[in-house]
Amino acid sequence: MPASSRIPPSTKPGPPGTEPARPSPSAAVRPWVLLSCAVSIDGFLDDTSPERLILSSAADLDRVDEVRAGCDAVLVGAGTVRADDPRLLVRGAGHRDERAGQGRQPSPLRVVLSARGRLDPAARVLTEPGAATLVYCATGAVAEARRRFGPGVEVADAGERPALPAVLADLHGRGVRRLLVEGGAQVHTAFLAAGLVDELHLVVAPLVVGEASAPRLTGRGRLPVTPRARAVLADVRRLEDVVLLRYLFPGQAD
Repeated sequence: MPASSRIPPSTKPGPPGTEPARPSPSAAVRPWVLLSCAVSIDGFLDDTSPERLILSSAADLDRVDEVRAGCDAVLVGAGTVRADDPRLLVRGAGHRDERAGQGRQPSPLRVVLSARGRLDPAARVLTEPGAATLVYCATGAVAEARRRFGPGVEVADAGERPALPAVLADLHGRGVRRLLVEGGAQVHTAFLAAGLVDELHLVVAPLVVGEASAPRLTGRGRLPVTPRARAVLADVRRLEDVVLLRYLFPGQAD
């Protein structure tokens, strides 16, 4: 889709493509959404110090790199870009070579949700080579964002009030079948509250943060808390001193 086009205002019902089948025939066409994050024992993503709190172990970081390499796109919110300045690239040479052997780019498409487009033009996700970058902005912010970011970054018009289903439908139209969501808390909350998470990789680190103002796994938002929304524990794995819990959400798309 060219940068000047609009996201479809609605999605069409139908099969979800190559990702695992969903239980509801009314589920909109969208990528399989995998939300990945690491938290402390008490559920925090970070502490309040100026430096990023590293929660994952080396073995888990290798696992995340492999998961990222297996996806078509990786998505974060503007807050994560400001706080962490991530590159969102596949690190392992073997993973990059494997993708290249499949006829794909070395790293998946980088996607940033920024309704107002107020990102630092020097942010690494916007400037470092290795993958294309797509920023979704509200209609009123598109022109300024395109001017600030330059021709190397595609800015998509997500409508006056950007909505995740429309963004996911647009990504599906671009060939994204497996989407990795890497934060932050506001983005986690939005995806979970909308019932748009199919799989969750939750890593628990042996640390207690205990700071009320530190970011948690989710922020404010009305999350689904019914028996029907109960996730299925699909796997438990120890990776050095952290534990990976892999959950599936079979009823989210109903």
